[in-house]
Amino acid sequence: MKQVTLTIDGRSVTVPEDYTVLLAAKELNINIPTLCYLKDINQIGACRMCLVEIKGGRALQASCVLPVSEGMEVKTNTPVLRETRKTILELILSDHKRECTTCVRSNNCELQNLSSQFGVGDIYFKTRLSDAKIDDLSLSIVRDQSKCILCRRCVAVCHDVQGVGVIQATKRGFHTRIEPAFGMSLNEVSCINCGQCIQACPVGALKEKDDTEKVWEALANPEMHVVVQTAPAIRVALGEEFGMQAGSIVTGKMAGALRRLGFDKVFDTDFSADLTIMEEGTELIGRIKNGGKLPMITSCSSGWIKFLEFYYPDFIDNLSTCKSPQQMMGAVIKTYYAQKAGVDPSKIFSVSVMPCTAKKFECQRPEMNASGYQDVDVALTTRELAHMIKQAGINFVNLEDEAFDSPLGESTGAALIFGATGGTMEAALRTVAEVLTGKEAQSIEYQAVRGLEGIKEATVKIGDLEVKAAVAHGTGNARKLLDKIRAGEANYHFIEVMACSGGCATGGGQPIRTSTEKMTIDFRDVRGQALYKADTQFKQRKSHENPEIKKIYDDFLGAPNSHKSHELLHTNYHKRDLYPSNEDKC
Repeated sequence: MKQVTLTIDGRSVTVPEDYTVLLAAKELNINIPTLCYLKDINQIGACRMCLVEIKGGRALQASCVLPVSEGMEVKTNTPVLRETRKTILELILSDHKRECTTCVRSNNCELQNLSSQFGVGDIYFKTRLSDAKIDDLSLSIVRDQSKCILCRRCVAVCHDVQGVGVIQATKRGFHTRIEPAFGMSLNEVSCINCGQCIQACPVGALKEKDDTEKVWEALANPEMHVVVQTAPAIRVALGEEFGMQAGSIVTGKMAGALRRLGFDKVFDTDFSADLTIMEEGTELIGRIKNGGKLPMITSCSSGWIKFLEFYYPDFIDNLSTCKSPQQMMGAVIKTYYAQKAGVDPSKIFSVSVMPCTAKKFECQRPEMNASGYQDVDVALTTRELAHMIKQAGINFVNLEDEAFDSPLGESTGAALIFGATGGTMEAALRTVAEVLTGKEAQSIEYQAVRGLEGIKEATVKIGDLEVKAAVAHGTGNARKLLDKIRAGEANYHFIEVMACSGGCATGGGQPIRTSTEKMTIDFRDVRGQALYKADTQFKQRKSHENPEIKKIYDDFLGAPNSHKSHELLHTNYHKRDLYPSNEDKC
């Protein structure tokens, strides 16, 4: 691509001609302030915080949408720019509910940070705060319009990345709102609960529904036996909430912190990820050998399941009937574990820690009570767990490593990579390859299904069979893939879909990083690579090698896809109305 040279704040830089001034400045380590900008997602120049001066220009220009040109001379830090940015912040704050000390985003709010950076004190513009409401009817997501700054980042990710599009700008001028059509609640439209809007929001206008008090109450109840499970992706993200480097693996510290919070048992969702592979792999083999419905599509991602139920109900029969690892673990805890431990399942309070806001919805689906009770009582996000650890005064960084409790804490490397896009596919192929051939695979790392390309395709030779596989992450990419299949343009045996871009590693419940951080660090890659690295350190890297998985089949389930397995570990899904009244009540 053609290169152009320009000058920014007196320093020369040469960049590709398709760069904006904002990106060119980043090459010089010049951080131009932004609010509405979100790399690769929202570049609309709406907030005007990124204004710059151009030599010979008659007006200030928004650098996030301003193309570079040969010989351009740019200034990013002048008295006029500093005063203009401060005025913009005051205008935004004039219609913003300023409760920073009690806001969920306090100390991690881009508006708060910029206000401090530019020395905003008293707000010059005196206005009456516009009428706003809190929408808390969803089981997963809370919207607080009084804190919305109209940056439209949530709109962009919902429409352009996830392909859902249930929120948009309504009304005009000072009365503009970001909301579903006709002022409806999120639980009255086809929201999939993925929480990517929360990840995009620079302030506290969007957050997960806080269920920590339910957990504190259970922990304080001497009559309850309170257990917890933690998803694979939590261990490579939780440390960020305590100032640790992105991708730090904090498995042992996490287990120790959970015990100090008071949980009676600390289990690992990786165990049920191995269990999922046994059930799902067996189901895939059965469909291939017996002429079952193909392609078979993974069912681990609860946001993806809801997306398909809303938008592609004709593919419901293609879904694996397997429950997600969260729900499999919930069912096993209140049956197998309860039996082994001699605990009345009615006295078990089961908590999960997930990278996903959609898991809050999933655990309350009426199908998820195979044990005779709600299999998982509360699903917390990574952020909620971090909040509880901080509330308890636990010095997380200095904790010694501790192990999970057996038997539901034993897992393999295959289970761990569930947290990265392509990981479920790879884990399944490791087991399916050996079961189909009866031979040990020479290579178990399926590089073709790794990486961050939106849709990945691979043909894997297993014995005499060529398995055609595809992986999609982000429901917008899933939409493209399913449309190709509908049109007869693609044919597969097995498909993995994760609702969020990057998979669970960057799910809606993971630590929120600023737009500035996302300009230089791809957290999808950093956290995903940490999972793959940790996989290589496991002695067992295939789900069927997990000794505790073998034991649960010998002692309790019988065999993969047995009658008992189907009762506890499998489920069904159903078509949903695109405009569901009170849909989130399941």
